[in-house]
Amino acid sequence: MQIRYQTLIQALGLSLLVLFGVESNFTSTALAGCKDSAEPGVSWVDCRKRNLILSESDLRKSDLSGADFSSTDLRNSNFTGASLYKTNLMRATMAGSKAAGASFEYVQSYRTNFANTDFTGANFSKAELQRSNFSGANLSGVNFSKADLGRANFDNAILKDNNFERANLSRVDFSKAKLSGKFNVKNAYLLQTNIEDRDMSKTTGLEQWQVDIACGNDQTILPAGLNHPENWPCVADPDE
Repeated sequence: MQIRYQTLIQALGLSLLVLFGVESNFTSTALAGCKDSAEPGVSWVDCRKRNLILSESDLRKSDLSGADFSSTDLRNSNFTGASLYKTNLMRATMAGSKAAGASFEYVQSYRTNFANTDFTGANFSKAELQRSNFSGANLSGVNFSKADLGRANFDNAILKDNNFERANLSRVDFSKAKLSGKFNVKNAYLLQTNIEDRDMSKTTGLEQWQVDIACGNDQTILPAGLNHPENWPCVADPDE
């Protein structure tokens, strides 16, 4: 009986060693690419790249899913066709970068600097983008559906044929943005969203309840069937 117990314990110990050995080898393999240099097609999946200077990097068609770039300098880099799914970009800067057709789905980007970027056709669906800076960016065809854009900056940004369905646009100022084409805001939250002097006549999905909580003026043009509220004040943001 004692021999059987010893045999069982030895077998169990061997199994655990094999299991942890395989897991360790898998983890090492999965993170091996984290030390690779920035180049097109690189795989930095789940890599820690915080507080680094990576400006002017060529990361075209790279897999950066789940990577942590918080507070990292990524200015003037090329992310064309790259995947940044669930990437952490909080307080990072991508100013002047190119990311046409890139995927930013579920990205974490609080106070991220996206100024003067080219994000044509990029996907920011379900992204966290509160207070991010998109000033001067080319956002033509960008999908912002279900994204949180509270207080984001779109001054002088090109917004054309964008999808903001179910997005949070509270306190966003579109008064200085360059709006054209179709603008889908179906079920978007427009609390104190500034649409002063904007032509919203081609906007789709816009309903009266959204207009009533937004901020416009006599020069705001609404789609047929919608009316200007009696009071349309834009209250100054106390956090600015």
